Amino acid sequence: MAQEEIDLRGLKCPLPALIARKHLRDALRGAEIHIVTDDPMAPIDVPHMCRQEGYHVVAVTRDGDVARMVLKRPA
Repeated sequence: MAQEEIDLRGLKCPLPALIARKHLRDALRGAEIHIVTDDPMAPIDVPHMCRQEGYHVVAVTRDGDVARMVLKRPA
């Protein structure tokens, strides 16, 4: 399965959600993208965008100020 990691550290809302949406739109069906961000709002905004756009949130983890998200474009 295709996988892509996008480092969005240093970017603030709404950029992480907008960039994640662009990558999900461009991804192959069934592909996962991995997002790394330090924006405290991204773990809220990105899953919200996914719900609105029909993408899946596979996982959200936090390690200090860094959040990692695994997002999937439906097959």
